[in-house]
Amino acid sequence: MVSVCMYMHIHQPYRLGKFTFFDIGTGKCYWNNEKNEEVFQRVVRKSYLPTTRLLLQLVNETNGAFRVAFSITGVALEQLQKYPEVISNIQKLVDRDCEIVDETYYHSLAFLFSKREFREQVKMHREAVEEIFGYRPRIFRNTELVYSNEIAKEAEKMGYKGILAEGHEKILGWRSPCFVYRAKDANIRILLRHYKLSDDISFRFSLHTWEEYPLTADKFAAWVNSHNGSGELVNLFMDFETFGEHQWPETGIFEFLRHMPKEILKHPDNDFVTPYEAIRRYPERGELDVPFIVSWADTERDLTAWLGNKMQQYALRKLYELEERVLRTGRKDIIEDWRKLQISDHFYFMCTKWFADGDVHKYFNPYDTPYDAFINFMNVLEDLKKRIEEVENHKITRDIALKYLGNVKGGEEFYCCDGKVFRNLRELAEALRCMKREVFLYHANQSKNDFAAWIANCIGDGKLAEKIAHLKDPKLMRRAILDRIRYLKKFI
Repeated sequence: MVSVCMYMHIHQPYRLGKFTFFDIGTGKCYWNNEKNEEVFQRVVRKSYLPTTRLLLQLVNETNGAFRVAFSITGVALEQLQKYPEVISNIQKLVDRDCEIVDETYYHSLAFLFSKREFREQVKMHREAVEEIFGYRPRIFRNTELVYSNEIAKEAEKMGYKGILAEGHEKILGWRSPCFVYRAKDANIRILLRHYKLSDDISFRFSLHTWEEYPLTADKFAAWVNSHNGSGELVNLFMDFETFGEHQWPETGIFEFLRHMPKEILKHPDNDFVTPYEAIRRYPERGELDVPFIVSWADTERDLTAWLGNKMQQYALRKLYELEERVLRTGRKDIIEDWRKLQISDHFYFMCTKWFADGDVHKYFNPYDTPYDAFINFMNVLEDLKKRIEEVENHKITRDIALKYLGNVKGGEEFYCCDGKVFRNLRELAEALRCMKREVFLYHANQSKNDFAAWIANCIGDGKLAEKIAHLKDPKLMRRAILDRIRYLKKFI
């Protein structure tokens, strides 16, 4: 008997916008929201919607005999909130005994740099899945299928019963990926990706020079059937975007998926299982010792796609060096931006080597060169450091923010020479929008700056007062005040 375990991974990152040296300290947004939305809309239209609809149809047509599993990064879940039909389709699949697998919320390499941050992101992902789907995952999948003995032990400590890994000869030797194994010195079970059959669909399906082209459902089912008697599981792990995005509809990928389950189920000894079902049904067939890191990336199955050059190593090291300082700020916006910067795609875009799956990902890459990706990332990181330093040097609390944004005490109002009276920063900013130049220069000239003095002495915001003290243009002063108002509102 052979059980097919089909698992699909859903992830789209938050891409950084262009961020130059001259943008550092200006308050410019890090994220290319327009590009992110454009890519996500396309992937939803081409892949997520048609594939989830087809999966639901196949589950219903086979009366639940066909089942699949998903892992969905936290950042993908956030972006999917705008597409309720995709969420609804996945929920219906979960209700029909399909399964969701846990992972790091930000699709990060946190385990390699901070166990604390790794645990926190896994906890965040678990909570998000429970909140959205009402499902508590029992299987774990680390970012990019990064695996080792140590990672398996950590997943077991967090309560997971099984973990996914790459079934490559590098870790298997003479053994087959078609069995359940146990992690070394642990009780957690390992499910190993059958990379040859998985990649036949993911990467070779539309490759005209492939000797097996074209790949049909009945041919693929015959390959699965050949494992009867020599294996118990065929684990097909792949990116969800395989269907409709990496392999376009014109290739026939949806027709292949439409017929593949029924062709496999024609064999009386075949069925489909989810990862948790697999580890409950099949006994372990030995201990698997993986003292080094392995991933599902390129032919080397290692970390070189994200840590293979000095740029990537430096960027990651500097990012995680900020952990303590970031968390001490207590600022949700700083912590969230720091975590978004951990998304592994940022470092993938810095990769300088060539590998087989590069074509699949390059049209998601917003940079012309890996060096552009590195420089852009480091500019953003420098800006984040300045934001941290600002909090450290001028610790803002909710009460202080309310004070700076509120009305001054009676008798401390600003009396303008044109007769207007200002009680708070908003009123001053509004007045500056149309203030006559002679009125402005009466209060802000070479010998004095009444606006800065009022802000320092009556409002108490010395930081803002210092920033506008030498400004001689009402538009620039208004912009500085509005920026400060937006910044202070984050603490309320």
